[in-house]
Amino acid sequence: MATVQELLRSGDDLPGDSARRDAEILLCHSLGKPRSWLYTWPEREVPATNTRHFHELLAERRRGQPVAYLVGRREFWSLSLAVNRHTLIPRPETETLVSWALELDLPADARVLDLGTGSGAIALALASERPGWQVSGVDASEEALAVAGLNAASLALERVRFSRSDWYRGVAGQRFHLLVSNPPYIDGADPHLQRGDVRFEPPAALVAADAGLADIAQLAAGAPAHLQPGGWLLLEHGYSQGEAVRALLRDAGFGQVATRTDLAGLERITGGVLSR
Repeated sequence: MATVQELLRSGDDLPGDSARRDAEILLCHSLGKPRSWLYTWPEREVPATNTRHFHELLAERRRGQPVAYLVGRREFWSLSLAVNRHTLIPRPETETLVSWALELDLPADARVLDLGTGSGAIALALASERPGWQVSGVDASEEALAVAGLNAASLALERVRFSRSDWYRGVAGQRFHLLVSNPPYIDGADPHLQRGDVRFEPPAALVAADAGLADIAQLAAGAPAHLQPGGWLLLEHGYSQGEAVRALLRDAGFGQVATRTDLAGLERITGGVLSR
């Protein structure tokens, strides 16, 4: 039987710039052990059944499958979230949106809506930090909503309500203090769609028309009808779209329009407050 150390070395050829980390995550998943266990027992022999499962996961990863889909989970805002091929994989950039939302001076019982919630990452992160907020999430995908509901239950955040809606269609007549979204914003011709994890993520959650701005434009234009006076809209977007998104928010009647950068220093989140 192979040892933990030997199995980890067998993953040194995995794609990407984090081969060892990915191998560790996959081996932990196969063993049902935390990563600290690997460091404590590097010479421990691994049973044949677990070894076979690990090599199967390595083979899928070499074919490009995202590690998050292989293990069915991803950490976001200190929350462990279930993910699958029907949801985007939550990324650190989106935590910039969560941080900004938590800084806003909103009522203690603010009504918050996450549009295109996917796995529920943004909605659940906000609810975990603001127990008094009335947080809900909508998505056009029933499969994604099933994952979001599973995450809410596993985190004891069942007060977060998820429902099916194509953007604002299912919330007609409702108004909120805060609207947040990580919508599709990639141009269909963008070569990045043929690289890395995004090759396996749902295209409908990634790609938008009009150079990636169609859904953002729809969200900006429709937001005033669904916001309380002084309500906020925060949108994630591509690193080169900041100027265009700021213009869309101003055209929709938003003030205090600003853009924040992600950890890499790239423009990533644009928001504004309803000024009319």
